[in-house]
Amino acid sequence: MGLFGRLGTLIRSNINELINKAEDPEKMLNQVLVDMRNQLVEAKKQVAVAIADEKRVKKQHQQEAAHAADWERKAMLAVRAGDDTLARAALQRKSDHDAQTVAYEGQWATQKAAVEQLKEALRGLDAKIEEAKGKRNVLVARKKRAEAQQTINDTLGRINSTGSFEGFERFEDRILQLEAEAESSAELSALPDASLESKFKELETGTHVSDDLEALKRKMALGTGSQEGQRAITGDSPGGQGGDGGEQAAQSAEVDAQLEELKRKLNG
Repeated sequence: MGLFGRLGTLIRSNINELINKAEDPEKMLNQVLVDMRNQLVEAKKQVAVAIADEKRVKKQHQQEAAHAADWERKAMLAVRAGDDTLARAALQRKSDHDAQTVAYEGQWATQKAAVEQLKEALRGLDAKIEEAKGKRNVLVARKKRAEAQQTINDTLGRINSTGSFEGFERFEDRILQLEAEAESSAELSALPDASLESKFKELETGTHVSDDLEALKRKMALGTGSQEGQRAITGDSPGGQGGDGGEQAAQSAEVDAQLEELKRKLNG
């Protein structure tokens, strides 16, 4: 199993463990991202080591190639000097370095290809983390919407319950009672004062008495007119024999006394 295969297995195991233990999804997702970033850091370290190995193999390949070239140059010098034995020895050294050069070249090519794969996988892991971050944000937003909806549903459930409006109904009854009391107070305030009421009653009584007096006066005037007419018909004078002068005088005095009594009552 490769490096990133082991990393993927480790990340999946950590995620599964967090999901099993999770109480708060948002905290769980944040922790998953933290773990993924930590794994990314470790992966970068491993890739850096692989790159360093590739550079070391490349340098060894270059060194061996340089040694082979140097011994070839020395063999040419030996040939010019006519020393074939020395030239053969130089060529043998060159052959040894050529073999090492070929071996390091194969190692370098293999390591270079592995490093390129690791770099590509590292970029993929980084992209996966960014994708996970975006999914985390979406999931957190969905969680918050679900919580908000649940809160609204709970609130509506409490509001729609009959017990929620009992308090409002009690307050409404109390307010109606207060309004009725206020209206009653206003009506009582508008009632006339008792002493003022009695004065108006006295005034009305006095008006009735005055009316009675006027009616009596008219009645007396009518009575006097009838007596005078009767005397004119009979030829009697007030002092003659046609009537009892003393009785009329007595009646007139009685009427005057009643009139004075009525005046006293009115003035009183």
